[in-house]
Amino acid sequence: MKKIMILAASLLLFSVTSAYADNDRPIQFNQLPEAAQQFINTYFPDQKVSFAKEERDFMEVSYEVMFTNSIKIEFAGNGEWKEVKCKYSTLPEGIVPQPIVDYVGTNFPGVSIYAIDRGYRDVEVSLTNGLELTFDSDYTLVDIDD
Repeated sequence: MKKIMILAASLLLFSVTSAYADNDRPIQFNQLPEAAQQFINTYFPDQKVSFAKEERDFMEVSYEVMFTNSIKIEFAGNGEWKEVKCKYSTLPEGIVPQPIVDYVGTNFPGVSIYAIDRGYRDVEVSLTNGLELTFDSDYTLVDIDD
């Protein structure tokens, strides 16, 4: 009987936490963190926001903004950008750290960066020639994927 009660309590706890795990909700641009609003106003001032949403996963909050021209930006809960993806264009100048820009310019002349994903330990960029380059926190190339 004791095992059944523990099992029932565990199932109830799991179902309650699962219900809150995927809690996305649409928000207005002015409900984004100030840092996210400043980033968008700096690098994408002429773009029209198609939608913005707040994503809550357990104890983490993040934000996603999609523009009408299919540019997508993901932000951490504090408003710092995590990922920028320009589906039909290249990234605006200033988003990609200069050492990465220099590396791509030297080793892949004529190729542009259209996406960047900043992780905890690395930065991954996607190039218009189909390659994905991964750099460590010191912007040293650590991987090339095609």
